[in-house]
Amino acid sequence: MELAELPPSAKLVYKVLEYESPLTQGQLRERTRLSKRTTRHGISLLKEAGLLEERVYIPDARKRIYEPRVVD
Repeated sequence: MELAELPPSAKLVYKVLEYESPLTQGQLRERTRLSKRTTRHGISLLKEAGLLEERVYIPDARKRIYEPRVVD
């Protein structure tokens, strides 16, 4: 699946990550002003499409940090 095929909320999450990554889900919510559920869904869609990288957030291992996947 390509970015163009995703819903606007997922595109917004991706674009914010392009400019300000890496970010946690909470930081994404603050910057996009999307609800928790919508942000989580956008992250999920982006991960399924292979457009997002997820890592453990070192300061708090319960959280994850996200950044766009570099596509050659």
